[in-house]
Amino acid sequence: PQVKAFVTLDIPLYHNLEMKHLPGADPELVLLSHRYEELERIPLSDMTREEINQLVQELGFYRKETPDAPVPEEFQFAPARPLPTLPPPQTPTADGKTPPKHNKGEHPDL
Repeated sequence: PQVKAFVTLDIPLYHNLEMKHLPGADPELVLLSHRYEELERIPLSDMTREEINQLVQELGFYRKETPDAPVPEEFQFAPARPLPTLPPPQTPTADGKTPPKHNKGEHPDL
């Protein structure tokens, strides 16, 4: 009942948050990159409506006052984070190997 209340009452207030109903599936929040690549799945079944709202806001989704309220320019692409600036090209080390670039667990383009 808590997830259903969030879906019907709260999702319309969030910018860039969509609900897709999959019959028989447990409710979960699926975070996608700007390229629509899946970044993470967060189960919602055991969460209260308040906990889900807190989570979505902590993730950076913009909450409007009313469903049809305008979204400020700075939040148009929220919760997307700026794309990381590319580091200068890596030069091979003395042994001919290129140093590692970044951690795979990082999701800078959420």
